Amino acid sequence: MLSHVVLMTPRSDLSPAERQALLDAFTRAAHEIETVRGVRVGRRVLHGAAYESIAPDTGAFLVVIDFDDLAGLQAYLRHPAHDALGARFNQSYRSALIYDFDVGGLERLAGLA
Repeated sequence: MLSHVVLMTPRSDLSPAERQALLDAFTRAAHEIETVRGVRVGRRVLHGAAYESIAPDTGAFLVVIDFDDLAGLQAYLRHPAHDALGARFNQSYRSALIYDFDVGGLERLAGLA
């Protein structure tokens, strides 16, 4: 499985209409692009852990989009609904990081050694 991981903090000056347009573009892409296998979205939780003070303030939100394989991710990235999402996203964030990961189970830990 491939996971497309997005950490982002929206601009503080986004209007309610701009926020809704971003949500609509994301929802459209997630539903229209056939290669999307799953979507998870979350808000960062701060609870006093030591690592919070040294972590960069890059991502107030997390989006993880799963695909069967690299071809599925590439089809997503080339789809017109993703083009619309990308345009809206690029106008909406204060900070963002985007990564793609080949994901598996705990057996993948052996690759760290």
